[in-house]
Amino acid sequence: MRADNSGHIIDAARRRSAYTRSKAVLAVRTLDAAGEPVTFETVARKAGVSRSWLYAQADLRTEIEQLRDAHRRAPASPVPARQRASDASLLRRLEAANARIRRLTEDNQQLRDQLARALGDERSPSTARSPNPHFESVTTKPR
Repeated sequence: MRADNSGHIIDAARRRSAYTRSKAVLAVRTLDAAGEPVTFETVARKAGVSRSWLYAQADLRTEIEQLRDAHRRAPASPVPARQRASDASLLRRLEAANARIRRLTEDNQQLRDQLARALGDERSPSTARSPNPHFESVTTKPR
């Protein structure tokens, strides 16, 4: 009677599968880190696996599709996914920019009002001038 070697064959198949999977994962990470397009073709070529095998791996397929779609939306963005700004970070930056715009708009309106008052005072010489500390340097030209 022959010895049952099926356990060794199953172990070898599992190791080979794990090795193949690790090559594919490493290829995805390497391509993304380099800012290169992550597609089934590029991953298969870099990992030395078939595209059909990649399509059969549900988790790898999902990740490749997400990275591929992200790269298509922003072709000029060579930034890897792990270095891209989070939604929360972008929201904070937007809020800060809006607050700055509000402050600048208020400052601008105050300056416009002050300028309008100063120009109005300059145009009407018959009006008695009230000293304005903000416009001490404004001088009237003799007419």
